[in-house]
Amino acid sequence: MARFAVRMEVDLPADMDADARADLLAREKAWSQQWQRSGEWVSIWRCVGEYANLSIFEVRDNEQLHEILWGLPLFPYMTMTVTPLATHPSDVHA
Repeated sequence: MARFAVRMEVDLPADMDADARADLLAREKAWSQQWQRSGEWVSIWRCVGEYANLSIFEVRDNEQLHEILWGLPLFPYMTMTVTPLATHPSDVHA
């Protein structure tokens, strides 16, 4: 299994139709919660004061992470930073 931290910044157009926006956000929530329930999307945290989140993924490989991220309905409106993670030798939980 591979673990990644992914920072996602969202930039929706200010003039986006309200109904289209609501539909997009509902589909985004459903997609992300599906992966959270499956265990691959381990956690999601808001970045205070920003339309952004920091998420932790534990996936089979890079390809599975790519599949999850590209499947996000908000993907076209996101800037992402993906950081591969490794266990730290000082981690008392490792």
